[in-house]
Amino acid sequence: MSFFDADDPPAPELLDDCVHCGFCLPTCPTYLLWGEEMDSPRGRIQLMNLVSQEQAPLDSTVGGHIDACLGCMACVTACPSGVQYDRLLEATRPQVERNVPRTRRDRAFRGLIFALFPHPARLRFAAVGAVAYQRLRLAKLLRTSGLLARLPARLRSLEALMPPVRIRDLVRRNPTAVRPNGEPRRRVALLTGCVQRVFFGDVNDATVRVLAAEGCETLTPAQGCCGALSLHAGRKAEALEFARGLIDSFGKVEADTIVVNVAGCGSTLKEYGALLADDPAYAGRATEFSAKVRDVTELLAELEPRAPRHPLPGRVAYHDACHLAHAQRVRAQPRTVLRQIPDLQVVDIPEADICCGSAGIYNLVQPEAAEDLGRRKAGNIASVRPDAITTANPGCLLQIRRYQSPDDDAIPLFHPVQLIDASIRGQRVFRVAEQDDK
Repeated sequence: MSFFDADDPPAPELLDDCVHCGFCLPTCPTYLLWGEEMDSPRGRIQLMNLVSQEQAPLDSTVGGHIDACLGCMACVTACPSGVQYDRLLEATRPQVERNVPRTRRDRAFRGLIFALFPHPARLRFAAVGAVAYQRLRLAKLLRTSGLLARLPARLRSLEALMPPVRIRDLVRRNPTAVRPNGEPRRRVALLTGCVQRVFFGDVNDATVRVLAAEGCETLTPAQGCCGALSLHAGRKAEALEFARGLIDSFGKVEADTIVVNVAGCGSTLKEYGALLADDPAYAGRATEFSAKVRDVTELLAELEPRAPRHPLPGRVAYHDACHLAHAQRVRAQPRTVLRQIPDLQVVDIPEADICCGSAGIYNLVQPEAAEDLGRRKAGNIASVRPDAITTANPGCLLQIRRYQSPDDDAIPLFHPVQLIDASIRGQRVFRVAEQDDK
């Protein structure tokens, strides 16, 4: 018997894999913040065990500890016993969503997030309001009047994470097909993302240019959300519907590889085979789909560089996005392709495996913990004194930008593919600061 419902609860055999050794503790962001056993991976697994064995109810206390997890999966990388915490968390979060009551305010805020962010058309419409907000300098007015400080922490976080928006970004559309330069080497289909296509369209543009320069024909089918945000928040049924829709969309084009430039999306796309394994209509197609998925840096690392790289002198701090480093185990490839750029020094940062606090919607629904982690990450990045910062996830870019100190505001942030694009095109995209060697 179990206090979990019968819809895909955490598997007892996976729970039993944890021997409570503690190797996960120094890698867990929330344990580092609070030192609370129930906010560590082994503590959360113990809670899952207690609920599974009817020794503890699935209530708001258990739900709060599960909600507090970022899902960064650093513990999966660190665990010597191979505990599949990712699968356990993925099974437990939907249980919390279905069975643990939330306050009316919490339900409303989460409903707003999921009515907006997985829907690019709605997000683009909302972004028009963001343009007006920024151009009319309403943020300054709210701050000087004291009204902003009176808003709930979640709304303050939503306002602070708002990226700079330009009208021309909102009307940008990716071409449906781009021919490669020279002899074709690969035919790829590009995932454009939701937040990515609305607020970071320049990353998609750079991706298409780099792929063309490296001999890849790029197709961009009409597409909806991939389901990553929903899956990571426990809204599994919604995520599966998004997944089926995306498989249908990409099934309309023939491609050797499906290219992703968003770490969180890529980790979910690579799970489609497992997520839809029990769906007879999609199981086979989902497995084939996942087998084709590559992060853009993975693909570029597979291909011998064809386009000449021009020098890009300077120091760039590389931040490992959690869903790239821990969920996809893609660490070497981004560094490899960045180091193909002449005169670019790629430097790692202290506490590289500790999450920046973005984690899907975490910095919106858990703003206090996210702020502590964001400031910690920004300080570690500043300590290596970079000329630029690069990371492969839009959420990380927004989170790090938010918590840069005023002295570091001039340090620009880029997706790795933007730096590769700049090198191929011979463009200087950041200013090199003088380094004090004393």
